[in-house]
Amino acid sequence: MYLDAKTSPAVFNEDAGAAQETSAKGARRSRVSGIDRALQVIDHLYETGSPAGAYAIAKAIKAPLSTVYVIIDDLVEKNMLARNADGSIWLGARLYHYGLAYARSLDFMSVATHEMHDLCRKAGETVQVCGRDGDYMLVLAMADGPSHFQVASRVGTRVPLNWTASGRLLVGHLPESERIELFKRCARTSPTGRAEIDARTLSDSAGKAFGERLSIQVAESDYAVACIASPICDRDGRCVATISIVLPEQKVLSDENHYTEHVRASAEQIEKLMGWRNH
Repeated sequence: MYLDAKTSPAVFNEDAGAAQETSAKGARRSRVSGIDRALQVIDHLYETGSPAGAYAIAKAIKAPLSTVYVIIDDLVEKNMLARNADGSIWLGARLYHYGLAYARSLDFMSVATHEMHDLCRKAGETVQVCGRDGDYMLVLAMADGPSHFQVASRVGTRVPLNWTASGRLLVGHLPESERIELFKRCARTSPTGRAEIDARTLSDSAGKAFGERLSIQVAESDYAVACIASPICDRDGRCVATISIVLPEQKVLSDENHYTEHVRASAEQIEKLMGWRNH
């Protein structure tokens, strides 16, 4: 007859059971779980922004190649990852659906996206809503303008904070000492070579732009591309996102006021709808 060790005093010893439980917990802490490994794979693809092979992923996350192969196969089967024709791995459609569901649950993204499309119609140019992702600016949403002007930064694009008008606004509310330390750590030279990299200069411009609720960048991250951004601040006065117009640089030089008025008004409208205009 089988006796349940949890209920039979003949086979269960509390001290022995506690020791086994402690040992099991220690073993769990000492090794990386399958869920952690799966997240490491997904995070690596997200952070690099491009497909990669299993070997490159394993090397980047410092995991056994055999383990990574198993995880990738499982995630591909579940549509969390996708395998390209060349064998490289990229994020799967299931993650996109999760992202859409999450975005729909956020009042802010709903309000900001609606205003983004309104601004796109008024300005006749591409409009983006951007947020901060650590040391980077992240494009959260985007409405393409009616012209044939091509914008390289699409939804999901991450660029160093010092490259963009939005990047400076996103940290403009921080104390000066924090801004300086942040820019010392994350400032990078841009492809055009025109982005400022001096931490103190960046801190000063970020604080000034935030105070004026306006930041303008011309050809710092991309040639012939300009960006006019305004901060979206919560009830505590912290910049939680930005709304910006992305357009050819010659248009900024010829009619700057037209765009600055529109973008400031859109940022304020989002704050009002969110109940944040009391700061």
